[in-house]
This record gives sequence, C-alpha cells and structure tokens, in this order.
Amino acid sequence: MHEKLVVAISSRALFNLDNSHKVFESDGLEAYSRYQIEREEKVLEPGDAFHMVKKLLSINDLIEGPERVEVILLSRNSADTGLRVFNSIKHYDLSITRAAFTGGQSPYRYIAPFNCHLFLSTNADDVRHALSHGIAAATLMPSNKENLESPELRFAFDGDAVLFSDEAEKIYKNEGLQAFTASEVAAAKKPLSGGPFKSFLAALQNLQGEFAEDQCPIRTALVTARSAPAHERVIRTLRAWNIRIDESLFLGGMDKGAFLKAYGADVFFDDQPSHCESAQQHVATGHVPHGVANA
Repeated sequence: MHEKLVVAISSRALFNLDNSHKVFESDGLEAYSRYQIEREEKVLEPGDAFHMVKKLLSINDLIEGPERVEVILLSRNSADTGLRVFNSIKHYDLSITRAAFTGGQSPYRYIAPFNCHLFLSTNADDVRHALSHGIAAATLMPSNKENLESPELRFAFDGDAVLFSDEAEKIYKNEGLQAFTASEVAAAKKPLSGGPFKSFLAALQNLQGEFAEDQCPIRTALVTARSAPAHERVIRTLRAWNIRIDESLFLGGMDKGAFLKAYGADVFFDDQPSHCESAQQHVATGHVPHGVANA
C-alpha cells in the first residue's frame, strides 16, 4: 500500500487574508469575526501557497486508484469565521475536505494526528512548534512570485539545517569557512544526520516513484551555498539515505535568487533569514526557523 503525501496549510498561506488580519490587529476579534461573516460570500484572493497547492492536488488526477496527495487546512479561525475560507476553497474547486479550526489557538497539535509530512503557515510561532515536534515546517514569506509557466511542481531545498542537520553549519558559524571545509573533507564518507525536511523529501521521492522518469510531475533541487570540496559529503549522505535529488546546485556562497528563478521553483526552503529575503524576490519562499542560524 502506497503512503499518502499529506500537507497541512494555514488559511493565510492558502489565501490572501491581509485585509482581514489588519481588522483583527486594529479592532480585535469581535470586529474580525463580524468582518469575515459579512463577507463570507466574497471569494478570497489566492495566497502565496495557492498555486503550489493547486499543482499538488492535481497530481491525484494523474494516478489511478486512491488519492495519493491530500491537503489539510489548519486555521486559527473559528468554524464560523472559517466559512469564508471553505467557500473560497469551493469556488476554486480545490479538493480540500479536512480541516481544523482552532478558534485562536495554535493548530500545530493537530499536525501529527492528520499524519502530515509538511506544515506551511505565515505564523512563525506555529511553525516553530511544529518543528520542535519533528514535523517539516516553514513560515511562508510574502512573495507573489508564482511559477505559473509549468504544470510541473518544483521544490527547492537548502542543505544544512533543512535537509541535513546543522552539525556542519555550527562549525562554520563558530570557526569559519576554513575549519568548515577541513571538517567536511575529513568527514566526507560519514553521512550527515537528517534535518527537519528529510522525511518530507523521502515522501516526495516515494510519490515520484509512481511515475516514469520522463513523466514525473514533481522535480526536486538542492540549492546550497556549499562548493567543492564540501560537496562530497552531501552527495554521499543522499546516497546513504537512498534519496535522489533531480538537480543539485553548489553555489559557493553566490546569491541563490537568480538560480532559483532559473530553476523555476514553486517554493524554496532555507533556514537562513538573509537567504530567504533574497530568494523571495524571485520565488515563493519558506523560512525554516531551525538550527544554529536561528538560535
């Protein structure tokens, strides 16, 4: 039996709720509730993760049998104020049927019962809670840069502290590039420990395995500041995990944004805030608040 890929997403990541959120911040919960209920028949505009979600759900149309991808809505709205969100889901014909409306509380505690592989939100605290419980999670940063050119779904990942642990990054932060390079060369044949996105990448590869290589609707890329000779440990780590990445970019500290645009990423995940700020000018970007860079 094939495992289903399950992605949890917040309502503010799926739809543009900026105006609603401004009402909440300026006038409080009661005004926000009234605002949403009065507009529950008014369709919400797509948010930063909307097109990625649409591409993700369309994969089910390509596979016979049970659905292999599911998207769960996790929202701090109440069911009452969340009706506008579900009406918008219906309008856009998104096959999202399961949801948790938590009435202002953090929804992270429902990620595990839903068996989610990934949680995307605009709330950094909720993302940190998810990461602390072993779930791949990222804070979506405003971008409005969606890859609409291709029906193919393209994920891009940073390496250290995202796919891999931050063990090597700690050496770089504490001792500098020369010590980092020497350490990685010495440990080239010792696989790195897994980072928070290892299990999500494995689930993606499992889904990719349903398709012939030239017909796969999902593509993955490693986009890392590493360069030779620190590349070898990364390659050997992925080999030890039995995980294949479609493209690997070893940039040696060059700005990642232009490369992510050239690759056509639907979303890029990185732990470094400065890298995320650069990337969001070109592609939808998820900040992973994990590891030494976010200590």
